[in-house]
Amino acid sequence: MRNQRSLLALLSFALLAVAYAQERKNYVVHLEPRDDSSTNSVEEWHRSFLPEATLDSAGDDGPRIIHSYSHVLSGFAARLTEEEAERLRNKEECLRLYPEEFLPLATTHSPGFIGLHLGKDGFWSRSGFGRGVVIGLLDTGILPSHPSFGDAGLPPPPKKWKGTCEFKSIARGGCNNKVIGARAFGSAAINSTAPPVDDAGHGTHTASTAAGNFVENADVRGNAHGTASGMAPHAHLAIYKVCARSRCSIMDIIAGLDAAVKDGVDVLSFSISATDGAQFNYDLIAIATFKAMEHGIFVSAAAGNEGPAAGSLTNGAPWMMTVAAGTMDRAIRTTVRLGNGQEFDGESLFQPRNNTAGHQLPLVFPGLNGDPDARDCSSLVEAKVKGKVVLCETQSITEHVEQGQTVSAYGGAGMILMNKAAEGYTTFADAHVLPASHVSYAAGSKIASYIKATPRPTASITFRGTVMGSSPAPSVAFFSSRGPNKPSPGILKPDITGPGMNILAAWAPSEMHPEFADDVSLSFFMESGTSMSTPHLSGIAAIIKSLHPTWSPAAIKSAIMTSSNTADHAGVPIKDEQYRRASFYAMGAGYVNPSRAVDPGLVYDLNTNAYIAYLCGLGIGDDGVKEITNRRVACAKLKAITEAELNYPSLVVKLLSQPITVHRTVTNVGKANSVYRAVVDMPKEVSVTVRPPMLRFSKVNEKQSFTVTVRWKGQPAVAGAEGNLKWVSNEHVVRSPIVIPSAKAVA
Repeated sequence: MRNQRSLLALLSFALLAVAYAQERKNYVVHLEPRDDSSTNSVEEWHRSFLPEATLDSAGDDGPRIIHSYSHVLSGFAARLTEEEAERLRNKEECLRLYPEEFLPLATTHSPGFIGLHLGKDGFWSRSGFGRGVVIGLLDTGILPSHPSFGDAGLPPPPKKWKGTCEFKSIARGGCNNKVIGARAFGSAAINSTAPPVDDAGHGTHTASTAAGNFVENADVRGNAHGTASGMAPHAHLAIYKVCARSRCSIMDIIAGLDAAVKDGVDVLSFSISATDGAQFNYDLIAIATFKAMEHGIFVSAAAGNEGPAAGSLTNGAPWMMTVAAGTMDRAIRTTVRLGNGQEFDGESLFQPRNNTAGHQLPLVFPGLNGDPDARDCSSLVEAKVKGKVVLCETQSITEHVEQGQTVSAYGGAGMILMNKAAEGYTTFADAHVLPASHVSYAAGSKIASYIKATPRPTASITFRGTVMGSSPAPSVAFFSSRGPNKPSPGILKPDITGPGMNILAAWAPSEMHPEFADDVSLSFFMESGTSMSTPHLSGIAAIIKSLHPTWSPAAIKSAIMTSSNTADHAGVPIKDEQYRRASFYAMGAGYVNPSRAVDPGLVYDLNTNAYIAYLCGLGIGDDGVKEITNRRVACAKLKAITEAELNYPSLVVKLLSQPITVHRTVTNVGKANSVYRAVVDMPKEVSVTVRPPMLRFSKVNEKQSFTVTVRWKGQPAVAGAEGNLKWVSNEHVVRSPIVIPSAKAVA
C-alpha cells in the first residue's frame, strides 16, 4: 500500500510538471529586420518561428499568434510554452522576448485658460481648429453616440486615410467625419460586446479633450458650465482600443501603434504609462514610437502619475513629447468653517443646494492618535463618527471617493479630506457621495491642530460652486511625474506641462465609476492626471500640423517648448505643489502657450540620423541601437554624439569643474529677413557664452548654427542651477531651458 501511495504521488507530481511545462504565456517576440528579398508574407514569416504541429491548433486559450507587427516593430505576439519561448530565444533572428505586461492608464475651461478663444480675430478660428489632421487615440475606446463626436462642420477623411471602422453594428452613433476609424485589439476586443466602445470612460474623456467638437451647455452636475470642446475640434479622430477598463496589455498597445501607422494618423495621443526607467532598447513603447516618428507622426505621451518623486517619469524617449500635468484657475469651491471662526477653501464636485452652511456639526479626526488606518479613515468605529464631520488623510488619488463612501457607510455627516505633506496644495474636485471638502496639507494640519486643542471641535462645509480666477495658476500638480529622465538623464524631461487637473470632458458610463453608471444624464465628467494633459498637447500639435503640414514632429515639439510660459497668470514664476518655484524637472520647458506655438520664429529640428548618432552615444551598443531603429547600425563608423549635443530645444549640461561647449542649429520659420540676439538668464555663479551672439536670416527655412559654452565662475554649486537661453527678435522670443544637474545627479 505504501509503495502504491508513493507511486501515485510521483505520478501526480509528474503530471503537474508536464502541465506546468505546457502552460502557455503571452510574449512579444522582437525579431531581426526582415530580409526585403523574402517572398513570404509577414504573417507567414512569423508563423515559421512556431512548431508546425501547433500552428493550426488554437486551444482553449485562443490562437497561438495573437498579433503580427510590421510597421512599428519587426515581430509578433504569441502564446508560448516555456519550452517554445526558450527555443525562440536561442534563434539567431530573435532579438528579445518580452513577457506580457499590463501598463496603467495615466488617469471646458482649458481651451480658454491656455488662450484658445472663439471669434473671427482669434488664431484658433483662423487655424481651422485642426481641420484635416488625424489624431490617433490609444486608450479604452469611446462612446460613439456622444455629442462631442458629432461631425458638424467637418470635411470627409483625407484621401491618405486607410483605416477601418468596427462600429458598423452600433444602432446609435458610429464612424462619421469626426470619428473616421475605430478598432479594438486583443483582450480589449474580447472583453466588450461592441469592441471599440468605451467601458471605462477614460478613452471618451481623452478623445474629446484632444478633438471633441463644440457642445454648448456642458457641465457636471451644474458645475463648470459652458461650451465644451477639444483643443482641435475640427480634427479627425481614429480610435484604437488597447485597454479593457484600466488594463492595457503591451501586446495590444503595440498592435494599436502598428495599425495607427499603417492607417495614416498624423498625431498619436498616448495616455498610458510605460515601463519606469527602462533602457530604450528594452522599452517596447520607445521602440514602436521611434518608427512612428520616422513616418512623420507626432507622439504625445503621458509623463505618469508617480510624482512628486524625482526620476519617476515614463515615456522619456526624445522622439516623444512627454507631458506633465498642471492646474488651471477654475475651482469647484468649498469652504470649511471651524467653530473658532477659521476658514479654509477646498474643492468638491458634490455641491448640494441644502448644504451645511451655518450648521456647525461635531468634528472628529480618527487618526489623531497616529494610527495610519484611522488617519485615512480606512478603519472607523461607527459610534465615533456617526453624525459628525470626519477629517481623513488622503489615500491614493484614485480612492478619494471610496474614502467618502466609507465615512458615509459608518454614518458620518461630512468629510474633510486633507492632503499628505508631499501632496501640498493640489486638491481635486471629486464626485463625493456626501458633503465633503478636499483641502491642502497646510489647511488640514491647522484643522487637525484645532481638533487636538479643542474639547468640542465643530465644523461646517459651505458649497460655493464654480469660482474663476483662483490663484496661483497654473501650478504643477503633485502627482505629475518628475525628471531626471533615467534612461537618458542628459535629455530634459518632461518636455511640457498642460492642463491636467479637474478637466471637464465627455464621459461614458463605466464600471470604474459605478456610483454614476446608471446616470444617463451624466454626459461630461471631471478627471485629473497626465492622462488629461496629454490629449491637450495632442490637439495643440494637430492645430500646428494643420497650419504647417510639412513640419517634422521635432519641429512641432520645438515650437511648443520654446514658446511656453514660465510665469503664471499673475506674472510670477510657476509654482509646484508646495507653492515653491517649479523646476524644469517638474514642468519641462514650461506651461503650453498655443497662440505662440503656431508662430515660434525659430525651431530646433531633428531627423532619424541625428537620433541614431544620439543612440550610439548612449553606449547601448550596435545591437541596442538596432533593436530601437530596426536597422543594422555600426556605431564605430558613425559620429556618435553626447546627449547634450542632440539638437534638442532644451539643454542639460553635466557640468563639473571644466567648461562644456555644445552645438545647436535653428531653422527660421518666421519672416524671411529676421535678426535674433542671444539673451542669457542664469544664476550669477554660472557663465554662459553664446557664439555668435546674433543670428541673421535672409530667407525662410534658412539654418544657422551656434555654440553655447557653460562654466562655473567659482566652485561648482552642489545643488546645480537652472536658467534660460533666449533668442530674441522684434517679434519672437525663442526660449530654451538650461539645466545643470546637481552634483549628486552628475555623479
